[in-house]
Parts: sequence; C-alpha cells; structure tokens
Amino acid sequence: MSEQITELTDKDFATHVSSGITLVDFWAPWCGPCRMQSPILDQVAQKRQGQAKVAKVNIDTSPGIAAAQGVQSIPTMIVFKNGQPVQTFVGVRAEADLLNAIDQAQN
Repeated sequence: MSEQITELTDKDFATHVSSGITLVDFWAPWCGPCRMQSPILDQVAQKRQGQAKVAKVNIDTSPGIAAAQGVQSIPTMIVFKNGQPVQTFVGVRAEADLLNAIDQAQN
C-alpha cells in the first residue's frame, strides 16, 4: 500500500470522509480480487494527490463501517463527497473508471 493511501477503521472513518472527495476501498487480505485492485488504487492515489483522498477499510478488522455502508461483496469502492456516498463500484475496476468517478465528484 502506498503512503498516499490511508487505512481507516470504524473509529476514524466518518472524520476522514467528512470533507472533500474520498475514494474508499473495502477489502480483506484474503481476497484475491482485492489484491488485484491494490496497485490500481496506488496509481489513482498518485494521480489525484492533492485533489482527492484514497483510503482502505479492512472489513475483517472494521466490519461495522462496511455493514453501515451496505458492503456485501469485496472489493467495493465508494466515492464520498463531503461525507456522502456519490458513486459505488463492486469488483475490480480500471484506473480510468476510478479517476473519472473522482473527477465527476469534484464537479
């Protein structure tokens, strides 16, 4: 995981996504597709550094927030704008899809 990606827990999730644009990846270490998504998220974090935050929530260690967000399968990525979910992706997604979602949320 790159230094631009923050690992969130049930305790700090709400504070972290409360302002600006945040792309949150709900994942687990045992999930193969989640491991495939990880380098793509690193690229997104680098390309949108200063414009949007990228974070991860391990559903095994923070199941409460995953449940509260309706996450039923992983990887699930949710784009938040000022604390509100604006777009959700389920399954591995291309870098371009995630970059476009961040760009749309900024407008």
